[in-house]
Amino acid sequence: MPTALSLLDLAPISAGQTARDSFAASVALAQAAERAGYQRVWYAEHHNMSVIASSATSVVIGHVAEHTSTIRLGAGGIMLPNHSPLVIAEQFGTLETLHPGRIDLGLGRAPGSDQVTMRALRRDHLSADTFPQDVVELQGYLAGKSVIPGVEAVPRAEQPVPLYILGSSLFGAQLAARLGLPYAFASHFAPDALHQAVRVYRETFTPSGQLASPYVIAGVNVVAADDHDQAVAQMTAAYRARTRAFITRGSRGRNFTDAEIDAFLASPNGEHLKSMTRYTAVGTPDEVRDYLLEFAATAQADELITAHHAQSVPDRLRSVELTGAAMAAPAPA
Repeated sequence: MPTALSLLDLAPISAGQTARDSFAASVALAQAAERAGYQRVWYAEHHNMSVIASSATSVVIGHVAEHTSTIRLGAGGIMLPNHSPLVIAEQFGTLETLHPGRIDLGLGRAPGSDQVTMRALRRDHLSADTFPQDVVELQGYLAGKSVIPGVEAVPRAEQPVPLYILGSSLFGAQLAARLGLPYAFASHFAPDALHQAVRVYRETFTPSGQLASPYVIAGVNVVAADDHDQAVAQMTAAYRARTRAFITRGSRGRNFTDAEIDAFLASPNGEHLKSMTRYTAVGTPDEVRDYLLEFAATAQADELITAHHAQSVPDRLRSVELTGAAMAAPAPA
């Protein structure tokens, strides 16, 4: 592919479905991405959200790895303030030992939850302040060069699990540049600082043992279908469902009507929520390909990680397949 293409699986639990259904869908999506030539599939850590099944992120990665063969799998990301670096090193050292050469570890400093849930995780609001030091500590465990005398992560894989810094602000860009790590920007839901953060990262990057030159991954939403109007309808349904989840904070509360959701999105409060999905490719395969190539160029992205939002699993699978085929096709003369 002219631009590396990857998949962010949000592991949604749709209405009328169970978490087990979500895991089966994740396996099917990863298998489809593998067949279509995608680079990797990532899963994000979220907590206390009844509509997302990827809270035990490393377990999901291991399950999908058992049902795929070649595609890379990883966390996009592990919210490191929720965990001790040693425990994460043990988990991902185990995954890499079981599935050598296929495991990624993306790291974020957000809690991935609300304040009450953060306390239930036994973390406090100051945990994020030590994120840079925690990344270095984790890096040491994975490389067999622990910065804590007498403490080693077991098992440790033959090759260190590659680290990626995730972010939606200049903080992550600066840290990734200083540590010489790849940088993944969450532009699929936090688009505002994308271009500035990428510029800062590229201008201040310092080579490291893992990475000789800057490498940028940018998130983008995708709804691809065989017909343009079909894709637009799928996008509308998906973004209405997303808005409902935000309004109810992920709980199974009142079921707002489509008219109520549309009225909210047209309000000043809704405009901010709508702007979060500014970067969305929607339409036929050719339309999606044109959008993604232009987005990659303007974002200076080496790789795109795509979040496919169609509500039904067959539609989501079709979107993954169509996008992969379109991006792999030769450029038109």
